[in-house]
Amino acid sequence: MVKIRLKRVGAKKAPFYHIVVADSRFPRDGRIIEKIGTYNPMTDPSEIHIDKEKVEKWIKNGAKPTDTVKALIEKVK
Repeated sequence: MVKIRLKRVGAKKAPFYHIVVADSRFPRDGRIIEKIGTYNPMTDPSEIHIDKEKVEKWIKNGAKPTDTVKALIEKVK
């Protein structure tokens, strides 16, 4: 199953995430299919950059966003 989820790339105590499309069988920071955005929770307010066209394309193709990513997508809209 393909999921849209967060991949952590930040340093210790300084999280930064890529919003990616990945197979659910791979680990959180493992192999990805496509990077579709970024999320930086350390800034005030949080920076969220998402390619809406790619998100819509992947959801149409059957990818399921995680709860956190779903909330981030709703925040951007």
